[in-house]
Amino acid sequence: MPEPLRLRGREIVCVGFADWETDLWTNQHHLMSRLARENRVLFVESLGLRRPQLAGRDLARLARRLRRGLTPPRAADGLHVLSPLVLPLQQRPLRAVNRRLLRFQVRRATRRLGIERPILWAYVPQAEALVEPLRPELVVYHCVDDVSAIAGVDVPSFHATERRFAEQADLVLASAPALAARLRRYSGNVIYAPNVADTALFSTALDADSADRADPAVDALPRPRIVFTGAIVSTKLDIPLICTLAGEHPEWSFALVGPIGPGDPRTDVSLLREPANIHLLGPRRYEQLPAVLRAADAGLIPYLRNPVTESVFPMKVYEYLAAGLPVVATPLPALADVAEVATAPDASGIGALLGEAIAGDSPARRLERSHAAAAHSWDRRLEEIAAAVRALPGRP
Repeated sequence: MPEPLRLRGREIVCVGFADWETDLWTNQHHLMSRLARENRVLFVESLGLRRPQLAGRDLARLARRLRRGLTPPRAADGLHVLSPLVLPLQQRPLRAVNRRLLRFQVRRATRRLGIERPILWAYVPQAEALVEPLRPELVVYHCVDDVSAIAGVDVPSFHATERRFAEQADLVLASAPALAARLRRYSGNVIYAPNVADTALFSTALDADSADRADPAVDALPRPRIVFTGAIVSTKLDIPLICTLAGEHPEWSFALVGPIGPGDPRTDVSLLREPANIHLLGPRRYEQLPAVLRAADAGLIPYLRNPVTESVFPMKVYEYLAAGLPVVATPLPALADVAEVATAPDASGIGALLGEAIAGDSPARRLERSHAAAAHSWDRRLEEIAAAVRALPGRP
């Protein structure tokens, strides 16, 4: 068999939309940690595109950024991480200051690391400020969320910047159909690349000896157990729907596993604490999530329908499926073509689908789902990206 196509021996400057050390890894963390195994990667942390809130999580993050912004790039998970000092406000006069600050700090970091003409891989279009000083070999715009839909973002400025950057990019990757459609107005080389999963890791939930390695907190709940893993935030989760569902099915246990409020520090979960069969179990490390799903009877994705989620392809889709679980979700546009995900718009519909899924489940069906999900792995996605990059002409 021919060896899989991979990006190797390249230098990459990645501009992310989150910090590297975070409760939840996203697309940028999974891809860059894997690319760093065979390439040299400098990861530039979030530039603070939304207005910070006077809440504990945001204030702690600002303090941490100030402390780290005074130090050189640090080593983490096989790559280097730069915490740029930029002003956490996005009014027009300050944007020019932030562009200069970003250019200076990234150029200083690349000189320190000996990086020349890297691939500029950006999850936010504000990376356009780095095209001139870095003179990149290639520019990749990787759009995995509609950042402009997040409260506190300067929408006109973001859209104008995105258009300019997409027009300059050699390759544009979009994780949802709505994002791909928007970006095709600006670029002739847009690839639809939905979020995938570490399918090999999550398939371990089906190992024959896995029953005694289930997450203890989930395993202690009465069956059937309906599990959600991920950020518990009011901008995405339909909290009233979850509460209604729990009220209509008191015989089911609902386990919500994840941190409360990342990116939305004022999330109010008081309603979720009222029903006796809803259990907020806190976050788990990524490698612990298969043990959570091992103890589950179904995976739930109860997202709101709003401008943020219209362009979301949840990473948990293929994590749930790789673990063999039946999956039920609210009807997100990005899930319309995922045959293994059943959708309904309200609590009664979701309850009916969950009941059917649990009653019709079997070890054989779980293996089927897991084997089908294996085609949606990070390794496969990296092969596709490597092929797309190899086909590009170099920038002058």
